[in-house]
Amino acid sequence: MDYKADENRYGEMPYRKTGKSGLKLPPISLGLWHNFGGTDLFENSRALARRAFDLGVTHFDLANNYGPPPGSAEETFGQILKKDLHPYRDELIIASKAGYRMWEGPYGERGSRKSMLSSLDQSLKRMGLAYVDIFYSHRFDAETPLEETMSALDQAVRQGKALYVGVSNYNAEQTAEAAAILKRLGTPFVIHQVHYSMYERRLEQGLQDVLTREGIGSIAYSPLARGLLTDRYLKEIPADSRAAGGSVFLRPEDITEEKLGKSRKLNVLAAERGQSLAQMALAWVLRKGLVTSALIGASKVQQLEDNIAAIRNLHFTDDELTLIDRILAE
Repeated sequence: MDYKADENRYGEMPYRKTGKSGLKLPPISLGLWHNFGGTDLFENSRALARRAFDLGVTHFDLANNYGPPPGSAEETFGQILKKDLHPYRDELIIASKAGYRMWEGPYGERGSRKSMLSSLDQSLKRMGLAYVDIFYSHRFDAETPLEETMSALDQAVRQGKALYVGVSNYNAEQTAEAAAILKRLGTPFVIHQVHYSMYERRLEQGLQDVLTREGIGSIAYSPLARGLLTDRYLKEIPADSRAAGGSVFLRPEDITEEKLGKSRKLNVLAAERGQSLAQMALAWVLRKGLVTSALIGASKVQQLEDNIAAIRNLHFTDDELTLIDRILAE
């Protein structure tokens, strides 16, 4: 049966401006870092993307190396676009990135003009797209002049292969320098993708000041601390969990009793707020309106729905915020 998007998909999602730009993103966006690779069941990936869009999630975040294997998440998303979402292309914000290792040889990673633009061409081919809405420099490259990396982003926009550009994993000083270069080039630098959660606070270490000053939005990845800010690990490591499966991104030794103790206390507060721990963690990231969107990953539709429901309560009292900070400082 042909897919037809839910007619009420824009009824509840409160879209946010990305910095000072005209681009608006949903407060919850879908990241395709996991569960969309060549080793994953296509119909499950398809169901996740369709349900996300039905709930008003218009932003789908990818990178050249997402999988596994690298590139396969973009191939999967390209199939979903062809089968289901292509009629809605002008309603979608699709992002990709380049910078981490993707192919053999000296041009398969980092931030040279050759690497960045070749990677973008490959990404567009995998997804069957003429352009992406956002193209990121995935990481700062100390081996390449920043002017070269930023000029590659500028060229992508001028070629019509990207509408906006952003950076990810840049510190405050690097971001300020990138913003100055792109401003001189006249290229719309609209967003910074940053690792941010209750357990990871680098956004607050000068970076948010730069983003505010330059009018750049932000999108938080790993807002659930790779699952530590969910109820999944509060008692034990489930046999079907990422940590139990040998993931390099979450190992059993990462799940310390110290963090579990904090998560259990946070879970009590979440319950008092009428939320799951994951919902409260997402609401916390979005609480001040400074973070434009939070990226979630999901392996099941129900998990996706539960996380998106976090938007129903983004308000915190001063006492709740004080208690959270006290728990995290223990």
